[in-house]
This record gives sequence, structure tokens and C-alpha cells, in this order.
Amino acid sequence: MAAGPFVIQTVARAGERPRFRMPDFFYGGQALIEGVMMRGRTTVVMSVRPPSGEIVTFSEPLPAALRNGRLIKVPFLRGMFVLYETLILGTRMLMRSASLAAEGEDIQISRGMMVGTMIFSVGLAVGIFFVLPLFLSTFAQGITESDLLANLAEGGIRLVVFIAYIALIGTMGEIKRVFAYHGAEHKAISAHEAQRPLTPVEVDRFSTAHTRCGTTFLLIVVVISIFFFGLIPREGVPLWALFMSRIVLVPIIASFSYELVRFGASHYGNRVVRAIYQPGLWLQSLTTRPPDHGMLEVSIASLESCLTSDRTAAGTPSEPTADVVDPTIGILP
Repeated sequence: MAAGPFVIQTVARAGERPRFRMPDFFYGGQALIEGVMMRGRTTVVMSVRPPSGEIVTFSEPLPAALRNGRLIKVPFLRGMFVLYETLILGTRMLMRSASLAAEGEDIQISRGMMVGTMIFSVGLAVGIFFVLPLFLSTFAQGITESDLLANLAEGGIRLVVFIAYIALIGTMGEIKRVFAYHGAEHKAISAHEAQRPLTPVEVDRFSTAHTRCGTTFLLIVVVISIFFFGLIPREGVPLWALFMSRIVLVPIIASFSYELVRFGASHYGNRVVRAIYQPGLWLQSLTTRPPDHGMLEVSIASLESCLTSDRTAAGTPSEPTADVVDPTIGILP
């Protein structure tokens, strides 16, 4: 999920020194099964290409708390809202897109199904990326008496597991297509932020990497967790208590990472800050693939729907442009 102010757009003419500016609004998105989700100011939109071949687009208003709630502006608390948006909205749209891609029909996600999926997904993620590294690091603890070294070993294992997991799932055929839609999402958002026409040919000129990518955010979370967990003593602490400390601290680490990224965005003109972001861009080579023009059409359809909804909400008339991709797109409430 590319959500939150993680980037400042480069604006410079040929021969000039690069300059940076903040986009007016940070549109974000997420790759789906044969589709793309985009998050605008007022709506969240899902565009999917089912087996029939046409692009189908669904739009729904964002919850009021995510549009203009006061808490969404409070430092550290706003990171929790980003997690909610990523987990709840992203998972629900992913499940709907899977149904559309397989059978061409949308499904209504029940609360029980949603809760069950969330518990399983979050539990699996916490188990793989936090509990498993802690368990493996107990062997290092038996070699060294230093809590700090054992915690650093845990952090190193977590980083290796994270990268290995991404590289492994990237070899699967279906995931490769999801990663290609991930690249299509990045290209569309980059073209919009560069104020270029949203056509497949123009959008395809942009890179599949984007500094506001959720991959970059997750990498920051993994790195920051090394510092947080490095301060927790191990000597005399039961293993179950160490497990619980990892689980409890996950939301706090994510919120801290979000604020750190916001700070980096406001100082992106600094070369050191850009160098810090670079590993995240490198890692995106594992989570994105070059999309074809059909995938770009889907990402453009989703983004265009967000832009249209935002112009309507702001009272700005929508002007027809060449950005319209497919006349058969259906906008459903």
C-alpha cells in the first residue's frame, strides 16, 4: 500500500540542479488480483479486469475518520489509522478482486469472513517476521551472554527472512502478475504527480519504483524494530514474555516508522536523506514487475475514478480528456 507522505516530487528542467516539492495530495494504491486499488481524498476505488476482458471499477467513500477526522492529524496516532486503512480496506479489496478475477462476479465480504481473514493474515505475518526471528535468535543467545548481541542477531535474522520471503513469493506465477500490477500502480501515480497525461504510452515512461511504496515502509519497520527490540533485556525474561513484547510493540514501531518517513519527506532535498531511502527503492525490484499496457489501463482507470470523485467533492467540474481508458468502465456505488 503506497499510503502517506513518503516522497517529494522532483521538478527540474534540463541542465538545472534537481529541486523538490510536495505534491498537493498523496494518492496511494495497492496491487490486487488482476487489478489495482487507489485511495483518493474522499474515495477508495478498485479497478479489476475480469475474464470477460473489460475493466470494472468499484468506488466507495472513505470512512469519515480517514477523510477529515481530527485524530488522523495527531502524530503517532495517525500511523495507527494508516495501518487500519492498509489492513482493513486493502484486505477487503483484495478478496473482492480475487472473486472478480476468477468468476467475474463481485462478492460481499461478511464481517465474520473479514475478521477471520484479518486474524489469520496478521497472525501469520507476526509469526514469520517477529516470532520466528526471536525463536531462532535464542541459539545466538546461548553462544553470547550479551543481550544486545542476541537482539542484533534477531534483527539480522528478521531482515534476511523479510527479503527471502519477498524473493520467494516473487517466483510464483500469480504473484508475478500482482507485482506487475504493483508496478502499474506506481507508474500511474508517478505520472499524475509529474502532471503528465494519464495514457498508457505516457504512464509507461515512468519507473516501477516509487519512494512512497509500502515495501519501503516495511523495510523501515524492520530496521527500526532492531533498535526497539535491542533495548529489551533478555536475561531472566521468560520466552513467552519476549514473544508478547514483540507483538505488543508492532503497532508502536509502525507508528514511529510512519513519523520517521514523514520527517524524511520534508527533508528529501537532503542528499543524506535520499541515500537513506535508496535501499527501499532497490528492494522494490523484488516487489514490482514491468506491466503491460493492459495493466496500465487498469491502474489509470482506478486513479482517474479517484480524481473524478475528488473534483466532484471539491465542486470542480470534471473535464473529459484523453485519459479515459475504456468506455465500458462501470462505476458502481
